[in-house]
This record gives sequence, C-alpha cells and structure tokens, in this order.
Amino acid sequence: MTGLTCLELCAGGGGQALGLERAGFSHAALIEIDRDCCDTLHANRLHWPVIQADITAPLVHVWNGVSLVAAGLPCTPHSRGGRQLGEADERHLWDAVLVIVAANRPRAVILETSNAILSERFGAERARTLHTLNALGYIPFWGEIDCSAFGVPQRRRRAVLAAFLGGHAAAAFDWPEPVLRYPNTVGDDLLPLAAANGWKGVITWSARARDLAPTVVGGSRKHGGADLGASQGKAAWRKLGIDPMGIADGPPGPDGKYPRGRGITRDAGETGLMLTVEMAARLQGFPADWGFCGGKTSRYRQVGNALPPPVAEAIGRAIAAALHTL
Repeated sequence: MTGLTCLELCAGGGGQALGLERAGFSHAALIEIDRDCCDTLHANRLHWPVIQADITAPLVHVWNGVSLVAAGLPCTPHSRGGRQLGEADERHLWDAVLVIVAANRPRAVILETSNAILSERFGAERARTLHTLNALGYIPFWGEIDCSAFGVPQRRRRAVLAAFLGGHAAAAFDWPEPVLRYPNTVGDDLLPLAAANGWKGVITWSARARDLAPTVVGGSRKHGGADLGASQGKAAWRKLGIDPMGIADGPPGPDGKYPRGRGITRDAGETGLMLTVEMAARLQGFPADWGFCGGKTSRYRQVGNALPPPVAEAIGRAIAAALHTL
C-alpha cells in the first residue's frame, strides 16, 4: 500500500477506479449517479465505499486529507460526435468537480474526458479551468494520452488534466511513458472470446482484424440502444470484419450464426462478427473477471464510457510517484 487515498467522481463502471487501485490508491469514496454503475462497482469490490449521488447537488461531500480527486467527465459536451455545446451542455460537470476540489483540497487532481476538449473551439473553457485551479493554489498540466500505447487495441485518445497542490510534486511529475511499441490488435485480443462457441471461421476473421479498433463509444443515455458509433466509425469496424449495428448476447456458433432479436439469424461470416459486452470490455482493457450490472445497453455503455484500466493505472502511477517526492 502507498498510503494514498482517492475520492472518485463520476466513477461509472469502474475503469478508472480499477486502474487507480492497481496504482496503489485506496478509495475514500466513489460517487456515481447511475444505479447500474453503482451496482457494478459494488459487485466487483464489496469493500469500496460507493455512493449513489449527483455531484451537482448542493451538498458538498468533504473527505479531509484525501490525496487525489479523480473524475472521468462526460464526453458529450465536447465530443465531435455530439453538438459540442461545451459549458452550455447540461451534462457539463467541470464546475461541479472544481467545487468539490475546492472543498477537499486534495494534493492532486485528475480530470479525464474526450480529447476534443483540446481543440481551439474550447480554448477559453480550458483557460478558465486553469485559472480556477491556479487560484486554488494548484499547478495544472493538460496532456493527451494514446490508449493504444498502453495495451488497449483502439484508436482512442483521451485528454487528461493533472494538477498538484504546490510546486514540489508538480516539478516531479512526468506523463507516463508508452509501454508498447507495437500495440495489440483486435483479432489477437478477441480471438478466444470469438471462438468460445466453436466458430469455424474465427481464424479467418482474426487474420482480417489485425489492426486497432476505432474508439469504443458508450453513447448517450438520451439516444437508442447499443451500437458502435457514427457512420465513419461504423465503416472502420466493417473493415475489421465486425458488424457495427448492435451488440450480441454471445459469440457465434460453429456455423457462424447466432440468433439476434425476435428469432432473426445473422451470419458472422457474411455480415461480420458482432461484439458482445465482454468483447467490448476486452477492447477497453478490462480483466475477464470484471462484471457489469444492468441490461445489455447499460452494460455496454459502462464499458464504452470508461477510461481503460491500463491507462488509468499508468496515470495513477505517475501521480503517485510525484506525490511520494514530498
């Protein structure tokens, strides 16, 4: 144990929480508004103090002496797949997080979201965030993380704001170095799961899928069921031999077919392999024993909205190393 503690906001399905745990942080509390996400966190870690709450509520939770406040913030206000309303979006939670940071005064802060926030469009918003943190005594850094460099087989880039209270830890902080020169591929990572029911065409499919996946997207609770994103992303999935039009309940059978919906049969050899929630979780770097609660769409969104655990672990270790210089 490192003796470092974490207050996690917008904890979701636990990707960042699992990574920070691996990096040596113990959780003082995990706050999440969604019931299914809270059930997922409880099911995987009975000892975690999970609180179902809205972080925008007037009551500010205070955990004296917490080392780190971490938040995986909704992507939709900034994402290129949305309307990019920024601070005008009702799902914009940056100000609420900064209020909690001010109340708790942690030694470090990690705020993570879509890398679209780094575009010129949101320059003024980023500047206001830095100004607020500076006024609280923090030294902040914006960074962009390529998840594929940490064993996650996706073209997934995330924006991360790291901040430290005082200058010693800030001076010691370095962004984590990539651990893989040659990233894993979709075909390699999903082969065991795709073959689980004896699909005879799985080796041919795996050879076709020797590339990174496009970003696994969780989507918005306001829209439809689970699928693999907008038209450009769907085209990229099809190149990998993956059907992007939904999420399957299980892998295909020996003949490549499996039922979907009201008795409809699809052929993975013709339309492409359909991902399951478990396959999407593997592409996000979740371990095989990490389960998700709720219906299929809810479980898939928990996966797609997560910060991949290997990336969270790398960032957490970098934060911990800086804090241990004090």
